[in-house]
Amino acid sequence: MIEFEDVPLLRDPIMIASFEGWNDAGETASATIAHLIGTWNATPIAAVDPEIYYDFQVNRPRVSGEPGNREVSWPTTKIFLARDTPLDRDVLLVQGIEPSMKWLSFTREIIDFAVDCEVAMVITLGGLLADVPHTRPIPVTVTAEDDETRQRYDVEPSRYEGPTGIVGVVTDAANKALLPTLSCWAAVPHYAGGSPSPKATLALLTRLEELLDSLIGHADLPDQARAWEHGVDELAASDEEVADYVHSLEEAQDTTELPEASGDAIAREFERYLRRRETDD
Repeated sequence: MIEFEDVPLLRDPIMIASFEGWNDAGETASATIAHLIGTWNATPIAAVDPEIYYDFQVNRPRVSGEPGNREVSWPTTKIFLARDTPLDRDVLLVQGIEPSMKWLSFTREIIDFAVDCEVAMVITLGGLLADVPHTRPIPVTVTAEDDETRQRYDVEPSRYEGPTGIVGVVTDAANKALLPTLSCWAAVPHYAGGSPSPKATLALLTRLEELLDSLIGHADLPDQARAWEHGVDELAASDEEVADYVHSLEEAQDTTELPEASGDAIAREFERYLRRRETDD
Protein backbone atom coordinates (compact mmCIF):
# COMPACT_ATOMS: atom_id res chain seq x y z
CA MET A 1 0.00 0.00 0.00
CA ILE A 2 1.02 3.62 -0.42
CA GLU A 3 2.12 5.33 2.77
CA PHE A 4 0.98 8.97 2.83
CA GLU A 5 2.40 12.07 4.36
CA ASP A 6 0.10 15.08 4.71
CA VAL A 7 -1.09 15.81 1.17
CA PRO A 8 -2.24 19.42 0.83
CA LEU A 9 -5.01 20.64 -1.45
CA LEU A 10 -3.45 20.53 -4.92
CA ARG A 11 -3.71 23.10 -7.71
CA ASP A 12 -4.82 21.43 -10.96
CA PRO A 13 -2.06 18.79 -10.61
CA ILE A 14 -0.40 16.69 -13.26
CA MET A 15 1.69 13.55 -12.69
CA ILE A 16 5.03 12.76 -14.34
CA ALA A 17 6.38 9.24 -13.78
CA SER A 18 9.52 7.27 -14.57
CA PHE A 19 10.93 3.95 -13.38
CA GLU A 20 14.43 2.54 -13.27
CA GLY A 21 14.99 -0.75 -15.05
CA TRP A 22 13.91 -2.11 -18.41
CA ASN A 23 12.21 1.16 -19.42
CA ASP A 24 15.22 3.35 -18.64
CA ALA A 25 17.95 2.96 -21.27
CA GLY A 26 20.89 5.24 -20.51
CA GLU A 27 19.17 6.14 -17.21
CA THR A 28 17.37 8.70 -19.34
CA ALA A 29 13.95 8.78 -17.69
CA SER A 30 15.13 8.37 -14.10
CA ALA A 31 17.67 11.16 -14.58
CA THR A 32 14.92 13.41 -15.95
CA ILE A 33 12.73 12.84 -12.89
CA ALA A 34 15.69 13.40 -10.56
CA HIS A 35 16.44 16.64 -12.40
CA LEU A 36 12.83 17.84 -12.00
CA ILE A 37 12.81 16.92 -8.30
CA GLY A 38 15.95 18.98 -7.74
CA THR A 39 15.03 21.91 -9.98
CA TRP A 40 11.53 22.26 -8.53
CA ASN A 41 12.51 21.58 -4.90
CA ALA A 42 10.02 18.72 -4.73
CA THR A 43 9.32 17.03 -1.39
CA PRO A 44 8.28 13.39 -0.80
CA ILE A 45 4.63 12.93 0.16
CA ALA A 46 4.03 9.21 -0.41
CA ALA A 47 5.80 5.89 -0.99
CA VAL A 48 4.79 2.32 -1.76
CA ASP A 49 5.53 -0.48 0.69
CA PRO A 50 8.75 -1.96 -0.73
CA GLU A 51 8.27 -5.39 0.85
CA ILE A 52 5.17 -6.01 -1.26
CA TYR A 53 6.66 -5.29 -4.68
CA TYR A 54 10.44 -5.74 -4.65
CA ASP A 55 12.79 -8.70 -4.57
CA PHE A 56 15.60 -7.45 -2.35
CA GLN A 57 18.05 -9.90 -3.91
CA VAL A 58 17.47 -8.07 -7.22
CA ASN A 59 17.17 -4.53 -5.83
CA ARG A 60 19.21 -4.63 -2.66
CA PRO A 61 18.79 -2.20 0.25
CA ARG A 62 21.70 0.14 0.93
CA VAL A 63 23.37 0.97 4.23
CA SER A 64 24.89 4.39 4.83
CA GLY A 65 25.74 6.93 7.51
CA GLU A 66 28.44 7.67 10.03
CA PRO A 67 29.49 5.21 12.76
CA GLY A 68 26.84 5.22 15.44
CA ASN A 69 24.26 6.67 13.06
CA ARG A 70 23.93 4.03 10.36
CA GLU A 71 20.67 3.24 8.61
CA VAL A 72 19.29 1.01 5.86
CA SER A 73 17.36 2.55 2.97
CA TRP A 74 15.00 0.30 1.03
CA PRO A 75 14.42 0.37 -2.71
CA THR A 76 10.94 1.67 -3.41
CA THR A 77 8.81 4.04 -5.46
CA LYS A 78 8.23 7.52 -4.04
CA ILE A 79 5.87 10.30 -5.04
CA PHE A 80 7.14 13.86 -4.70
CA LEU A 81 5.15 17.08 -4.75
CA ALA A 82 6.56 20.04 -6.69
CA ARG A 83 4.88 23.37 -5.96
CA ASP A 84 7.79 25.65 -6.87
CA THR A 85 7.27 25.37 -10.63
CA PRO A 86 6.65 27.90 -13.44
CA LEU A 87 3.50 26.02 -14.48
CA ASP A 88 0.96 27.70 -12.15
CA ARG A 89 -0.07 24.20 -11.10
CA ASP A 90 1.27 21.45 -8.85
CA VAL A 91 3.22 18.49 -10.20
CA LEU A 92 3.39 15.01 -8.72
CA LEU A 93 6.67 13.33 -9.61
CA VAL A 94 6.82 9.53 -9.41
CA GLN A 95 10.40 8.35 -8.92
CA GLY A 96 10.36 4.59 -8.99
CA ILE A 97 11.92 1.25 -9.71
CA GLU A 98 10.22 -1.32 -11.89
CA PRO A 99 8.63 -3.74 -9.40
CA SER A 100 9.70 -7.36 -9.19
CA MET A 101 6.18 -8.70 -8.58
CA LYS A 102 2.47 -7.83 -8.31
CA TRP A 103 2.52 -5.35 -11.17
CA LEU A 104 -1.27 -5.04 -11.30
CA SER A 105 -1.54 -4.12 -7.63
CA PHE A 106 1.41 -1.74 -7.90
CA THR A 107 -0.10 0.01 -10.91
CA ARG A 108 -3.51 0.21 -9.25
CA GLU A 109 -1.97 2.01 -6.28
CA ILE A 110 -0.26 4.59 -8.49
CA ILE A 111 -3.36 5.28 -10.58
CA ASP A 112 -5.72 5.32 -7.58
CA PHE A 113 -3.44 7.91 -5.99
CA ALA A 114 -3.59 9.99 -9.19
CA VAL A 115 -7.38 9.75 -9.30
CA ASP A 116 -7.72 10.64 -5.60
CA CYS A 117 -5.54 13.70 -6.18
CA GLU A 118 -7.69 14.67 -9.19
CA VAL A 119 -4.71 14.63 -11.52
CA ALA A 120 -5.50 16.34 -14.83
CA MET A 121 -2.89 14.46 -16.87
CA VAL A 122 -0.35 11.65 -16.55
CA ILE A 123 2.97 11.85 -18.43
CA THR A 124 5.14 8.73 -18.45
CA LEU A 125 8.81 8.83 -19.40
CA GLY A 126 11.02 6.14 -20.86
CA GLY A 127 14.30 5.47 -22.63
CA LEU A 128 14.87 2.76 -25.22
CA LEU A 129 17.92 1.49 -27.08
CA ALA A 130 17.67 2.26 -30.80
CA ASP A 131 19.64 2.42 -34.04
CA VAL A 132 20.34 6.15 -33.86
CA PRO A 133 23.67 8.01 -34.08
CA HIS A 134 25.00 9.82 -31.03
CA THR A 135 26.12 12.73 -33.21
CA ARG A 136 22.61 13.81 -34.17
CA PRO A 137 19.67 15.16 -32.11
CA ILE A 138 18.22 12.43 -29.91
CA PRO A 139 14.74 11.49 -31.22
CA VAL A 140 11.94 11.71 -28.66
CA THR A 141 8.65 10.00 -29.49
CA VAL A 142 5.44 11.15 -27.81
CA THR A 143 2.22 9.17 -28.13
CA ALA A 144 -1.32 9.34 -26.78
CA GLU A 145 -4.28 7.01 -27.10
CA ASP A 146 -7.33 9.26 -26.89
CA ASP A 147 -8.25 11.55 -29.79
CA GLU A 148 -8.57 14.74 -27.76
CA THR A 149 -5.10 14.44 -26.24
CA ARG A 150 -3.54 13.57 -29.60
CA GLN A 151 -5.09 16.60 -31.26
CA ARG A 152 -4.21 18.93 -28.41
CA TYR A 153 -0.54 17.98 -28.42
CA ASP A 154 -0.25 17.02 -32.09
CA VAL A 155 1.06 13.51 -31.40
CA GLU A 156 0.40 10.06 -32.81
CA PRO A 157 -1.08 6.91 -31.28
CA SER A 158 1.36 4.21 -30.27
CA ARG A 159 1.70 1.38 -32.78
CA TYR A 160 4.21 -0.65 -30.76
CA GLU A 161 3.43 -4.32 -30.26
CA GLY A 162 5.61 -6.57 -28.14
CA PRO A 163 6.96 -6.96 -24.60
CA THR A 164 6.38 -4.01 -22.29
CA GLY A 165 7.68 -2.73 -18.99
CA ILE A 166 6.00 -1.05 -16.06
CA VAL A 167 5.84 2.24 -17.98
CA GLY A 168 3.60 0.61 -20.59
CA VAL A 169 1.43 -0.94 -17.88
CA VAL A 170 1.03 2.35 -15.99
CA THR A 171 0.25 4.18 -19.23
CA ASP A 172 -2.40 1.62 -20.13
CA ALA A 173 -3.97 1.81 -16.67
CA ALA A 174 -4.07 5.61 -16.80
CA ASN A 175 -5.83 5.47 -20.15
CA LYS A 176 -8.37 2.97 -18.81
CA ALA A 177 -8.99 5.28 -15.86
CA LEU A 178 -9.87 7.96 -18.43
CA LEU A 179 -6.90 10.13 -17.43
CA PRO A 180 -5.42 12.09 -20.35
CA THR A 181 -2.03 10.44 -20.85
CA LEU A 182 1.14 11.15 -22.80
CA SER A 183 4.00 8.67 -23.14
CA CYS A 184 7.42 10.15 -23.96
CA TRP A 185 10.36 7.99 -25.04
CA ALA A 186 13.91 9.05 -25.85
CA ALA A 187 15.92 6.88 -28.25
CA VAL A 188 19.40 6.12 -26.88
CA PRO A 189 22.15 4.90 -29.26
CA HIS A 190 22.38 1.20 -28.46
CA TYR A 191 26.17 1.12 -28.86
CA ALA A 192 26.45 3.78 -26.13
CA GLY A 193 23.56 2.81 -23.88
CA GLY A 194 25.50 1.15 -21.09
CA SER A 195 26.17 4.34 -19.17
CA PRO A 196 24.17 7.48 -18.26
CA SER A 197 23.17 9.42 -21.38
CA PRO A 198 22.81 13.10 -20.46
CA LYS A 199 22.21 14.01 -24.12
CA ALA A 200 19.09 11.83 -24.13
CA THR A 201 18.01 13.25 -20.77
CA LEU A 202 18.39 16.77 -22.14
CA ALA A 203 16.32 15.81 -25.20
CA LEU A 204 13.56 14.36 -23.00
CA LEU A 205 13.61 17.46 -20.80
CA THR A 206 13.40 19.74 -23.83
CA ARG A 207 10.42 17.81 -25.17
CA LEU A 208 8.74 18.16 -21.78
CA GLU A 209 9.23 21.92 -22.05
CA GLU A 210 7.33 21.87 -25.33
CA LEU A 211 4.50 19.74 -23.94
CA LEU A 212 4.17 21.84 -20.78
CA ASP A 213 4.74 25.12 -22.67
CA SER A 214 7.17 26.23 -20.00
CA LEU A 215 10.91 26.51 -19.53
CA ILE A 216 12.69 24.11 -17.17
CA GLY A 217 16.17 24.90 -15.93
CA HIS A 218 18.82 22.73 -17.60
CA ALA A 219 21.61 23.35 -15.03
CA ASP A 220 24.79 21.67 -16.32
CA LEU A 221 23.02 19.12 -18.54
CA PRO A 222 24.22 20.79 -21.79
CA ASP A 223 27.84 20.53 -20.61
CA GLN A 224 27.33 16.91 -19.58
CA ALA A 225 25.73 16.16 -22.96
CA ARG A 226 28.70 17.62 -24.83
CA ALA A 227 31.15 15.69 -22.67
CA TRP A 228 29.17 12.47 -23.25
CA GLU A 229 29.14 13.00 -27.02
CA HIS A 230 32.88 13.72 -27.00
CA GLY A 231 33.49 10.51 -25.06
CA VAL A 232 31.47 8.45 -27.54
CA ASP A 233 33.32 10.19 -30.39
CA GLU A 234 36.58 8.90 -28.93
CA LEU A 235 35.09 5.41 -28.57
CA ALA A 236 34.01 5.40 -32.22
CA ALA A 237 37.36 6.76 -33.39
CA SER A 238 39.19 3.91 -31.66
CA ASP A 239 37.17 1.21 -33.46
CA GLU A 240 36.88 1.32 -37.26
CA GLU A 241 33.86 -0.99 -37.27
CA VAL A 242 31.98 1.24 -34.80
CA ALA A 243 32.98 4.35 -36.76
CA ASP A 244 31.63 2.87 -40.01
CA TYR A 245 28.42 1.87 -38.26
CA VAL A 246 27.93 5.36 -36.81
CA HIS A 247 28.52 6.85 -40.27
CA SER A 248 25.85 4.60 -41.77
CA LEU A 249 23.40 5.66 -39.06
CA GLU A 250 24.19 9.32 -39.75
CA GLU A 251 23.53 8.88 -43.46
CA ALA A 252 20.25 7.08 -42.78
CA GLN A 253 19.04 9.77 -40.39
CA ASP A 254 20.17 12.66 -42.57
CA THR A 255 18.12 11.37 -45.49
CA THR A 256 14.98 11.04 -43.34
CA GLU A 257 12.71 13.99 -42.79
CA LEU A 258 13.00 14.34 -39.03
CA PRO A 259 10.80 16.62 -36.93
CA GLU A 260 14.01 18.27 -35.67
CA ALA A 261 14.73 19.48 -39.20
CA SER A 262 11.25 20.87 -39.92
CA GLY A 263 10.50 24.58 -40.14
CA ASP A 264 8.05 24.35 -37.24
CA ALA A 265 10.67 22.70 -35.03
CA ILE A 266 13.28 25.35 -35.88
CA ALA A 267 10.77 28.08 -35.07
CA ARG A 268 9.96 26.45 -31.73
CA GLU A 269 13.64 26.16 -30.88
CA PHE A 270 14.24 29.83 -31.70
CA GLU A 271 11.26 30.83 -29.56
CA ARG A 272 12.64 28.80 -26.62
CA TYR A 273 16.03 30.48 -27.12
CA LEU A 274 14.46 33.95 -26.90
CA ARG A 275 12.41 33.01 -23.82
CA ARG A 276 15.49 31.59 -22.11
CA ARG A 277 17.42 34.79 -22.81
CA GLU A 278 14.62 36.84 -21.29
CA THR A 279 14.67 34.61 -18.20
CA ASP A 280 18.46 34.87 -17.87
CA ASP A 281 18.29 38.68 -18.16
